[in-house]
Amino acid sequence: MAYKTKFILNEKVVETDCPAGMLVLDYLRRQEYMTGTKEGCKEGDCGACTVLVGSLEGESVKYKPVTSCLLPLGEMEGKHLVTVEGLNLAELSPVQKAIVEEGGTQCGFCTPGIVVSMNGLLMDESKAVDLDGIKYALSGHLCRCTGYRSLKNAAALLSDRLEDCLSADDRLSSLVTAEALPQYFMEIPAMLREIAREPVNSGNGAGGSEAEYFIAGGTDLYVQVGEKIPDAQVRILNSLPGLKGISRVNGHYDVGALTTFEEFGDNPDMQEAIPGLGGFMFLIASWQVRNRATLSGNIINASPIGDMTAILLALESELVLREGDNERIVPLKDFYQGYKQMDRQKSEILTKIRIPVPASGAKINFEKVSKRTCLDIASVNSGMLLHLEDGVVGNFQFSLGGVAPIPFLLRETAQFLLGEPLTLEAARKAIEITQAEIAPIDDVRGKADYKRLLAKQLFIAHLTKLCPEKFKVRDFYEAY
Repeated sequence: MAYKTKFILNEKVVETDCPAGMLVLDYLRRQEYMTGTKEGCKEGDCGACTVLVGSLEGESVKYKPVTSCLLPLGEMEGKHLVTVEGLNLAELSPVQKAIVEEGGTQCGFCTPGIVVSMNGLLMDESKAVDLDGIKYALSGHLCRCTGYRSLKNAAALLSDRLEDCLSADDRLSSLVTAEALPQYFMEIPAMLREIAREPVNSGNGAGGSEAEYFIAGGTDLYVQVGEKIPDAQVRILNSLPGLKGISRVNGHYDVGALTTFEEFGDNPDMQEAIPGLGGFMFLIASWQVRNRATLSGNIINASPIGDMTAILLALESELVLREGDNERIVPLKDFYQGYKQMDRQKSEILTKIRIPVPASGAKINFEKVSKRTCLDIASVNSGMLLHLEDGVVGNFQFSLGGVAPIPFLLRETAQFLLGEPLTLEAARKAIEITQAEIAPIDDVRGKADYKRLLAKQLFIAHLTKLCPEKFKVRDFYEAY
């Protein structure tokens, strides 16, 4: 059967029989000849290929900026795909005008993606268009010509000029009325509902037994084997129902395996359970990549330095694995058995992550060291959960990535601290035990000795943030 994908590209309905695994970036440039979407790193690192993807949610369409170099065409079924060309107006748009006025473009290669993300920020009612907002929106973009000061200034201009639109109940419609977005955006909800009434044989539909590749976010898979996917049978996992969403059930949270990083970070329950979660997420990937990357993908990729894995380990998470009608639960701390080796059968699917509701008073922190603050792989990352009862350690979980073949919890360190008063002397001894538990190696992320130093420093960073009344950084360095 020949599969087709039907969606809206800017203002027109498109139906294509191009392979479901073909990258949206390649489709735009090679099939539609829309070259405003630039091909840069093709790994999600530079942001030059950013597009907006709109999905019908109730009566309205919600838009997210994503990197098209990690986006399968088959996932566009029933969606609205917006490129930089689709944001053009008769004159320069407010975003384009602000960038020009502030000198925010030189060679221009990165500019189309930046324009798309800045429009995405304007359209997202949950985001403020201020200094923090523009940092959030541009965290996935590299610009080597102008730097970012001029772009921050452009955001300040936008905030002033579009103040009424940004405070409106329906921000998108207000932006259209103010001629900050093309008029056709108002027609998209009805067009998407019409597509939903007339589905085609979508590229989502390659059967499980026939599929060579199963694509969730694709943020790891396309980097690893992207050249093979367009010619292969694929299964677009995001088309499967029931594998998204977060709910509280009997003392734990059930997190659907296909929940994206951004959905996890934006969820009110998760924000309540993990104070500071928004700040942690800013260190993990970029807005554009977090809109694609899934929790299950981070876990199953089995990287020793998976950022979300470090957090989930510290939260004492469990994995729900299913094969047919059979289901079993595996603690995440026991899931990794060696480098890229997992307690999982090939036919098993990770369906959800179970996170125990943290005890009242428990504190959680995430730390990471990488060359770049945003959108970079860690040299060492770490999560910590600490619960004190009258100064005594009632629960302690400390995860590290980048210091062993697997991401893991430091069990001997935890065993030493449990039931003990948390004193400077106990913390110093715990650091010594930590150093005995880890086994870093020299690699492109740093020398083994450097990683040992980072493991110590991250332990100190956790304690000084979680217990500022007890510990100061200088206490540890005076001790050493």
